[in-house]
Amino acid sequence: MSAAVELVRNAAGRRVPTTVNGKAEVPFQGVNGYRPQGVKHAPPIRSCVDYPASGDKRVPDLETALRKCGLKDGMVISTHHHLRDGDAVAVMALETAARMGARDLMWFPSASFPAQKAVIKLMESGAVHHIEGSMNGPLGDYCTQGKMRGLGVLRSHGGRWQAIQDGEVKIDIAVLAAPCADAFGNANGVSGKSACGSLGFALADAMYADHAIVVTDNLVPFPCVPPQLAGNYVDYVVEVDSIGDPARIVSGTTQITRSPDRLKIAEYVARFIRDAGLMRPGFSFQAGAGGTSLAFVAFLREMMREAKVKARFVRGGATKYLVDLLQEGLTDYILDGQTFDLDAVRSMASDPRHVASSPFASYNFHSKGNTASLIDLVVLGATEVDVHFNGNVVTHSDGRLLHGIGGWQNCLTAGCVILAVPSFRDRIPIIVDEVTTLTGPGEMIDVVVTERGIAINPLRKDLLDAVRSSSLPIRPIEEIQQEVERICGGKPQKPARSDRPVAVVKWVDGTVLDTVWQVN
Repeated sequence: MSAAVELVRNAAGRRVPTTVNGKAEVPFQGVNGYRPQGVKHAPPIRSCVDYPASGDKRVPDLETALRKCGLKDGMVISTHHHLRDGDAVAVMALETAARMGARDLMWFPSASFPAQKAVIKLMESGAVHHIEGSMNGPLGDYCTQGKMRGLGVLRSHGGRWQAIQDGEVKIDIAVLAAPCADAFGNANGVSGKSACGSLGFALADAMYADHAIVVTDNLVPFPCVPPQLAGNYVDYVVEVDSIGDPARIVSGTTQITRSPDRLKIAEYVARFIRDAGLMRPGFSFQAGAGGTSLAFVAFLREMMREAKVKARFVRGGATKYLVDLLQEGLTDYILDGQTFDLDAVRSMASDPRHVASSPFASYNFHSKGNTASLIDLVVLGATEVDVHFNGNVVTHSDGRLLHGIGGWQNCLTAGCVILAVPSFRDRIPIIVDEVTTLTGPGEMIDVVVTERGIAINPLRKDLLDAVRSSSLPIRPIEEIQQEVERICGGKPQKPARSDRPVAVVKWVDGTVLDTVWQVN
């Protein structure tokens, strides 16, 4: 990054650049401190005159589609991640563009995975300039080492939709993997050998991109039903042998943790929800697909049975454990933003109560409300949390960027936000004086649950009062921190970082919340 770029302190006290990849940025102004102005971005007007009256938009291969979309240097190419670590389409698209001679492309994935580490070679060759999107594993490590020519930009799922609709990122060509599609471009993720469930993360790309290409390994006669993506947004359809590895697209082995400490955390979370009065008729909650989250759902399910309490809806990355709640009559609906296992894929395909959701409905902060704020409670993880309840989910304590934000930030508007974290990992304390990278402001995080006790944010006097008579180990967060530091031999070492920014973390409103620095 140019030394001429100005760094300022934002409302969170973090040093952030005022210019990112040549564009002026607004520093974080505090929670709910920024209001957008203007109108939404719009793609070019198209006419049916320029598309086949037969509705057949098929072209022979991806190269033909990219050429017809006007591929040129410096374009923004977007992809989605519903195929997760089994995805083959993102690398296929970028490598095809590189063979065609394109240079300095910006890759804009809804998330990236280790399966896409081949993009490192494309960055080294000059075909890809930089990535604006989560960078898990090798790609994040590459970025942290300062090897990417541009700055990475980390956005939440809702923040990505916000950036697209607000025109912060203008997608030139969206290349959208579809487990099922017809020749017109209607597509879904619930059918075919590569079925992955929801395609909600691809919806903004289809709606707002200048051009959209659907790539499928399961072409069906019109109409493709249900059409999670409408063919009216699609320019071309490409049929390939495989869009990915089904064994790695969804997991048939998502399992509840067997760790005694993690099970204790999960039980504490469920008991806290019950004892605080949050588990009541018609309540709602969201949980992820990690082992601790799955265990929490199992514990809560038993408590719901015993109390004869039914949830109105549950939300999240859907798994077998949420499907079991639905089938047992313990919830009316699943609102599914990302489908995490085969049971959930089958449920979405067959049960109308299992509803596909998009980041627009769930997470987009620049809209007339979203469902994230309607959820009574959410259980999340973190790489670090500090004594002020600030959370970090993108870097480790050594400063390496290894994870994306996902929907984590967006969920912080829920009625009660619970971080379920071990007190230490690899003998490194998780509770620190100050998080390495700020991903979520502490005023929005209500409870931190560890195997050594539960800390409630002092701002939530209502929760403190609600569990005053509970037998749960409620403790000040500083007390838990001090105990863990004694066990681990002190505080974690400060990361060896330079003053060179390699990425920025955006807040849900598009402002710059924090900076990721090059690791020495």
